[in-house]
Amino acid sequence: MDMFLLSFLIVLFFETQNLYAQQNYSGNLVMDCHSSDSTGPSPAFLYSCNGKKQSCKTFLIYKSQPPYNTVSSIANLTSSDPLELSRINNISRITVLPTDKEVLIPVICSCSGQYYQANTSYTVSSIDDTYFTIANNTYEGLSTCNSLMRENNYSEFSLDVGMKLRVPLRCACPTSNQTANGTQYLLTYLVSWGDEVPAVGKRFNANIERVIYANGFSKDDLTLFPFTTILVPLSTEPSTSQTIIHHPPPPDYHPVIPNHQIRNSRKGFHVWIILGVSLLFLLFVLFMVFFLLKKKIDLGRKDKGRKKKSALPEDFLNRVAGVDLGLKIYAFEELKVATEDFSTSNRLSGSVYRGIIGGQVLAIKKTSRDISNEVNLLRKINHFNLISLYAACEHHGVFYLMYEFMESGSLRDWLYKRSCPEVQNWNRRIQIALDVASGLHYLHNFTDPPYVHKDISSSNVLLSRHFRAKIANFSLARAAEAEEHVNSSLRLALGSKGYMAPEYTEFGLVTPKIDTYAFGVILLELVTGKEAVFMQDEREMQLSETIILVMEKEDAQARLCCLVDPILRSRCSMEVVLRMVRLSLACLQQEPESRPSMAEIVSSLSKIQLDVHRSESVLVRYV
Repeated sequence: MDMFLLSFLIVLFFETQNLYAQQNYSGNLVMDCHSSDSTGPSPAFLYSCNGKKQSCKTFLIYKSQPPYNTVSSIANLTSSDPLELSRINNISRITVLPTDKEVLIPVICSCSGQYYQANTSYTVSSIDDTYFTIANNTYEGLSTCNSLMRENNYSEFSLDVGMKLRVPLRCACPTSNQTANGTQYLLTYLVSWGDEVPAVGKRFNANIERVIYANGFSKDDLTLFPFTTILVPLSTEPSTSQTIIHHPPPPDYHPVIPNHQIRNSRKGFHVWIILGVSLLFLLFVLFMVFFLLKKKIDLGRKDKGRKKKSALPEDFLNRVAGVDLGLKIYAFEELKVATEDFSTSNRLSGSVYRGIIGGQVLAIKKTSRDISNEVNLLRKINHFNLISLYAACEHHGVFYLMYEFMESGSLRDWLYKRSCPEVQNWNRRIQIALDVASGLHYLHNFTDPPYVHKDISSSNVLLSRHFRAKIANFSLARAAEAEEHVNSSLRLALGSKGYMAPEYTEFGLVTPKIDTYAFGVILLELVTGKEAVFMQDEREMQLSETIILVMEKEDAQARLCCLVDPILRSRCSMEVVLRMVRLSLACLQQEPESRPSMAEIVSSLSKIQLDVHRSESVLVRYV
């Protein structure tokens, strides 16, 4: 009876916390890049994951600034849907926004560990970039240097130009109590100079008491600091009519100088003005002479360089000319040097080689097929969980694509390297699944037009040195809205065996749901450690069919236990295994419309990840 009462009180405690929990305003804590959250979630990082839902749609406020002053540039910066961004702000794709105009950013906010976040990525563009400047200048306080350092695991002094960083944006979902009061969204509002809590609440038609409660303010202290955020509870979607253009703060107050001091200093002041202007004019003349000479020399060098480099075919250049995102073009001779003449020691797999160009390690893929579609797609997308394309080359009809280098290889290789200690980590596998799902969610919903990968497999999921997953090999990817006309024999050659959805193999039907089906197979690989197609009793077996048959048996749980990767059996509960397998089976439904969306999958995996983290924390606490 005592144990029952204790259990009841524990459950009641956590449910009560969830019902009445609020976020705490960060204040200037976000300016400290070395804060700790070892004793619990800290507002110096992100907002706590304490809402009714593990994932929700919400909105952020961002102030436009060059070069982030158009729909496409802001969408790329925040990994938001450009169509939704255009709609909610009532602007066209080509509108150039005035500086400091508030922009509503629609995002999907999800739990990741103990914090909510909306994930995006940023490519370091300057040697002056630091975690602090990226968080507070580029993202204007929508991220924090603490969370950036935790997400990327790079030293704050080792950020190189071209490096791609994962950026968590500050967002939150309503608590049960807020939902009961009619709150549907928690708008992440970016504080500007002169902002006051009552004025912000009034502008968005938000009850001042609810704004105070949502941010943990005291009624006696509503002080706000620039480069911080507050949450504004909304009962409906925000409107562009509620946004404004901010103006810079008034100039600092200058005290009045007595008249006799002005008279005494005026003569000397005029002399210094004349000398200063003369010196500046002389420096300007010298600078212009130097600049014109340097420009002439540089133009001469560029002309010689163009003649030396082997040019890409004109038709290829025409096909990718519309992608104005700085795709580098290398000469074949540079690739030979980078790969040591494509030596076998630098071969990663098949026709993919490791190469070093400009001190940067790249994966160089050799192919003779038309690469224009893949190049155009990869230069348009910007997401942490999708592989990045850096450069291209053509030599005698053979094309070379240069991608970011993934140190840990493919997921398939990683799963079956039994000696690798990282394989034994169950949390690692859940994170990999979440990474792949997040990448597909972006590809299906936030590209314009939406795309289908068409060849999702463990071989096409690559892992960084920190074992974060990125989807690769977009050679078969195509717009979801296009029609498919492929005969059955060719379809069998397009796509990886064991991953193809029935509607594709039978009818050639291509929708985002075929990627969902393939993702379901990857989930089973992560749980069982078996390949999508494996040999058993000298027979070729499909992993998906095997698990489906097992789950139809009366003793399904016992049979499933025998199929779990032996390395993991002692490290996880069957409850977690069953949740992962059931999610997989939902993805493997025969009818495409019965399969969940990638947004639902991301939400489910985030919940599983959070529950595993909580259970492990409890175990550690009591050990």
